[in-house]
Amino acid sequence: MAERAIHTTTVNLSQDHLQIQAYLAQPSEEGSYPGVVVLQEIFGVNSHIRDVTERIAKEGYLAIAPALFQRVAPGFETGYTKEDIEVGKKYAWEQTKASELLSDIQKAVDYLKTLPNVKQNGFGCIGFCFGGHVAYLASTLPDIKATASFYGAGIPNRTPGGGNPTITLTPDIKGIVYTFFGMEDASIPQEQVDQIEAELEKYNIPHRVFRYDGADHGFFCDQRPSYNSIAAADAWEQVKQLFKQL
Repeated sequence: MAERAIHTTTVNLSQDHLQIQAYLAQPSEEGSYPGVVVLQEIFGVNSHIRDVTERIAKEGYLAIAPALFQRVAPGFETGYTKEDIEVGKKYAWEQTKASELLSDIQKAVDYLKTLPNVKQNGFGCIGFCFGGHVAYLASTLPDIKATASFYGAGIPNRTPGGGNPTITLTPDIKGIVYTFFGMEDASIPQEQVDQIEAELEKYNIPHRVFRYDGADHGFFCDQRPSYNSIAAADAWEQVKQLFKQL
């Protein structure tokens, strides 16, 4: 099937007396489409995240990517140098809070609900890197029925802003979860992947865990040296199958 024509825009989501900026992509053709929230890496809503948002829209979804660092660094967007990584890590792990991130994601869902062309029977979520961790958090929201979490580091041992590790929220997951990991990813030990899978199984959460041999952290991003075209292509097909359930 040919890709759909889409149009894009930047919107503002009112949240806690702030205007949370979000990138919105949607099919141009009239119709009714499921909604998907796209969650950024530590590098902001940059060209890669905008591209993913557009790719999802071309598949027939309303896709929205809220700026997760809006409270601490409005408009933040950067590249992939070592310096960029250090700045992004500080914003992600030292200056965000799980409760605020969840609130912002819910606000993005609520915004999608106001659009006349959105289906109202459940939403999807996809996140990468820091956003992969946040996607696991977001899977606990009642509206989120399908979650794709790409190489989310730290799920078993921490949470944004501190507190109980995000994995302790596994019993609260409301829908199906797909997780994606590269087996060469030094930031996510194999034991953590196994721990995540064990928790999903323990609480009977519908799930699939994809492990890609030879793939490193960030393997889905074609702007990074770690891009792995084979793993990325397979993961994309899995994501499309997941979101077909919406």
